[in-house]
Amino acid sequence: MKYRVSHSTVYEYPAPVTVSHHTARLHPRQGDRQQCRSFSLRITPHPALRTTRHDFFGNQVSAFSIQEIHDRLEIIAISEIEVAEGPPVSLASSAPWEEVVALFREAAPSDLLDAYQFIFESPNIRCSPELAEFAAPCFAPGRPLLQGAQELNRLIHRVFKYDSEATTISTPLEEVFAKRHGVCQDFAHVAIASLRSLGLPARYVSGYVRTRPPQGERALVGADASHAWFSVFAPGIGWVDFDPTNNLIPAAEHITLGYGRDFSDISPVSGMIVGGGEHVAKVAVEVEPLQARAE
Repeated sequence: MKYRVSHSTVYEYPAPVTVSHHTARLHPRQGDRQQCRSFSLRITPHPALRTTRHDFFGNQVSAFSIQEIHDRLEIIAISEIEVAEGPPVSLASSAPWEEVVALFREAAPSDLLDAYQFIFESPNIRCSPELAEFAAPCFAPGRPLLQGAQELNRLIHRVFKYDSEATTISTPLEEVFAKRHGVCQDFAHVAIASLRSLGLPARYVSGYVRTRPPQGERALVGADASHAWFSVFAPGIGWVDFDPTNNLIPAAEHITLGYGRDFSDISPVSGMIVGGGEHVAKVAVEVEPLQARAE
């Protein structure tokens, strides 16, 4: 499946901003199932300084500074991406989850060091006995790791309510877990924290998902949005993604921007400003299948 993604972030400041520094992680990742065919990033006002690099996790980062007085900042990323379905994963063929915990309990073998870093706490994720207890019914003795992860995915989808007004990007995980309300970012954090509380490696994935309108209706511009899910490492298989918001395993309708330990590692846009006053970013995302546009 081929997509054109438009991601617009606009800041309108009630007071002038004299200088600002920002980072944007808006370039889709390249991988076995996903290829970014083109990418452009338009920033207004034009930055005085701009660089591109890859962060610790391999995500492409654009860093830029605006050194003129401004009361509006617009960041627009346009991407064309091709996503393949990929072969189905046999969840039952993954190792028993206790064996994976034992493998990562001590210093992991050198070929597993990349996954080893994802068993620890991170800025937005704290492990706890309560989270381990929440996940425990999904991981019966001897159960294959990925089957347990799929059951945890179902559990979060069932007991947590999607509520865009319930949380912000700074709402603590403990509050989300207690209230059972939140958004995709929160659900991914709950899953990751639960898995790490059991001693299993899990990471946060940022991206987009295609939104299908009701039959007979056209999708609204901006109806799509940034999305988030989680990924579990299964030895001998690799990283396998799960989407608790939609209770499914991501495939050709999910587009990966990047991954990290939690949201703090891969916020699409972040930065600091001098001046500006209180403000809120306005974000609009459109995920458009290119085949549909050609018709």
